[in-house]
Amino acid sequence: MFDFISFFPRAVMQSIPLLYGATGETLTEKSGNLNLGIPGIMYVGAICGVIGAFFYEQAVPAEQMNAILAVLIPMLCCLAGSALMGLLYCFLTVTLRANQNVTGLAMTTFGVGFGNFFGGSLIKISGADVPSIALSATSGFFAKKLPLAETTGWFGKLFLSYGFLAYLAIVIALGASYFLKRTRLGLQLRAVGENPATADAAGIDIGRYKYVATTVGSMIAGLGGLYYVMDYANGVWSNNAFGDRGWLAIALVIFTIWRPNVGILSSILFGGLYILYLFIPTGTFMAMKELYKMLPYLVTIVVLVITSMRNKREDQPPESLGKPYFREER
Repeated sequence: MFDFISFFPRAVMQSIPLLYGATGETLTEKSGNLNLGIPGIMYVGAICGVIGAFFYEQAVPAEQMNAILAVLIPMLCCLAGSALMGLLYCFLTVTLRANQNVTGLAMTTFGVGFGNFFGGSLIKISGADVPSIALSATSGFFAKKLPLAETTGWFGKLFLSYGFLAYLAIVIALGASYFLKRTRLGLQLRAVGENPATADAAGIDIGRYKYVATTVGSMIAGLGGLYYVMDYANGVWSNNAFGDRGWLAIALVIFTIWRPNVGILSSILFGGLYILYLFIPTGTFMAMKELYKMLPYLVTIVVLVITSMRNKREDQPPESLGKPYFREER
């Protein structure tokens, strides 16, 4: 039988990296930048957080670790590494006007290589017998559940049994949605993504908005990588362990029609589809499991087809998405 009580928490935990990545990419795309480097940025955010946590654990015995520092150091390292990746992307695409698609793919390749290099280095430093490194002490602070999770039965298991980064992802998604729809800065950001020439004529600094939106979006996406390692994977870093979650986050942006608040439930749907094959019995038909793994991508294609057929303006991407802005052509 299908065990929903066990399935839902796993789906939520699987969805949080997707929600972080999709929220960050939505902010980026609203400025007109198409950042296909999100998988690499999530990878860099994760390894930077791991580096910070590793050296803190090496310097302080586990029983003497400060909870605030154990959380703050990896998060600051993660945000710093992700921000640098976002700034690098902006320098190449906004300042130098490089092709955004090529730059994003290069950033993904660079980010994965960067993570694997430093991850392998930390594994050698730790002298581990297996190709991974475990930061269980730090992970305990990130994965700490709410106090009522164990005493409220199925409700606690479904809604209260997650680390603080899971709830932070929801807050950031709701905040991003409010920012884009209800604030003056959000309106100006959307104007930059839709028609930068008109926004420029109105006195809006196009470059500044693109830099800030892309950098902040990268920092949010980086937190998704940190969550995956510190909470979902229980503090265990292994090279090339992320799979295709970064690409699923980009697909989720299309699925949510560029609306961060819709991404909350949509990410849970994607997370559930991603692990559905583990909960549906297939017997000896192993090929069925591979078909179930295709579900998130099939759903994205179906949504893309439907939104294209509806042809509503509010369901379309920002008009200048992926296009460099040349002020001289205004």
